[in-house]
Formats: sequence, structure tokens, C-alpha cells
Amino acid sequence: MINGATQLIAHIGYPTEAFRAPMIYNPWFASKAINAVVVPMGVKAEDYTATFESIFRLTNLRGALITMPHKVATVPLVDSLSVSARIAGACNAVARLPDGSLAGDQFDGIGFVRAAQRKGLRLAGMRVLIAGCGGVGSPIAAALAAAGIAEIQLHDIDAPSCTQLAQRLREHYPNLRVSMGSNDPDGFDLVCNATPLGMRDDDPLPFDISRLAPTTYVGEVVMKREITPLLAAARSRGCLFQVGTDMLFEMIPAYLEFFGYPAATADELRAAAQLRD
Repeated sequence: MINGATQLIAHIGYPTEAFRAPMIYNPWFASKAINAVVVPMGVKAEDYTATFESIFRLTNLRGALITMPHKVATVPLVDSLSVSARIAGACNAVARLPDGSLAGDQFDGIGFVRAAQRKGLRLAGMRVLIAGCGGVGSPIAAALAAAGIAEIQLHDIDAPSCTQLAQRLREHYPNLRVSMGSNDPDGFDLVCNATPLGMRDDDPLPFDISRLAPTTYVGEVVMKREITPLLAAARSRGCLFQVGTDMLFEMIPAYLEFFGYPAATADELRAAAQLRD
């Protein structure tokens, strides 16, 4: 029951139809008798700055989850950034601190890495290809670098995004081999689709599947459907893979701590979740 004491967490992005977080957070809050609710809020890019500032004037707003396409645009709107958010050049969570200031953090990368490790992947020394260097791909690249991968190749149709991410990675991880090039998955231990490709039925695949080895681990960030065309193709080739919601369930415990709520495990969150298409 929502009442006058309910704390709000805004889930800001556009479009909102593919949002899965409310169907995970809200059942978990209810199961723990926590008077809080995650509310989807659709905001177009051109309205984002003004809307962000207005939303954070609400006195019962605990914070916000930030998703596409606003993660990079949020960086200059907060008062402080975590190291992860600075490396990623994006943030996907904002909390209002007791003094009224806004703190930004980034959990996409943590969620992706934890999901891979839960499946038994040993990331140290791996060669990685990431397609998409924006608000999702950047933090995933940063978290993989922190996990000890040996080499990373970046691909994005927006060349400046690749260049800027490569510079940040080289600055913070000087021993990491960083290159920018094609999206050919041949020879990589792990490939990650950090683009929106896969949200629509007529989207092209982000990688040439015929060049994908059965030993390659395939990571997906699209959450609109569990098995995207990429994952269906990877599965047909015998690849181990993780679905988009794997990353989501693994990052939510970190979000809850960030917002000051009790700890939860990914398994507890899965048990409480009410996901549906």
C-alpha cells in the first residue's frame, strides 16, 4: 500500500516499456515490509535536465535509477561521483544524501562481472570484445578491466565514444591492452553486446555469428526479452551465455546498499520477482 510515508525511487529512462527493475524491487520491498516503491518515469532526452532537477525537488524521493539514454547526461547533474562512475563516464544511480547533495554511482559493470563470475567464468587474462561504448558498455569495460582481463577491443558506430572510453581505460589501467576496431568476434574469450540491438525483431545482430567460437562466452544487456536473437544464435553454437536480467539481478544488491536499504542476495531477489513480458 502506497501512503504518505512511502519513499519513492524514480526509474528514469525512455522508453519505459522494457523496464524490469520495478518488477524486482517492488515485490522485494513488499516481502520485507519496506515502505518504498520504484516508479517508472519516461523522459525524452531533450527534457531530461529540466525533469531531473524537478524530480529531485520532491521531498519523499530517496533517489533514482537512471537508464538509457540518460546515463552519460547525468554525470554533470550530480554533486559527487564514485570512482566507477568517473571511469565509466556515466552513472546509473543517484542518491540524495542527508545534506541534500546528490551522489552518482555506476553499477552496470559490477552486475555484469558478478553475473559472469557466478557462472564460473575466470576473467583474469581474458581477451574481450565489447560492442557499444556508451552508458552501458563503458562501465562494463571498466569493471572487466578491474577484474583483470588482459585485452579489450572496443567497437561502436560512434567513433568518439570509443576513443574517449579507450583513453579512460588506459589512464586507469595502464597494463590493459586496449584497441579499437571491428566487431568481429573471432579469437575473443568473451564478447558483450552493450548496444540496443536485439530490442526489436528486425534488428541486425551485433556480431557475425559465423565467426563466433563455441568456447566464447556471450554477454547480453538487452532486457526486453530473455533470449534475444544474439543469444539464440550463440546457444545454437554451443556458447555459454548470460541474459540481460542476469546483470540486473546481480547489481540490485549494490543498489539497495547505495540507497540505504537492507542487504539482499540475487537469489532472494529472483524468488520475489514478478517478471513478465
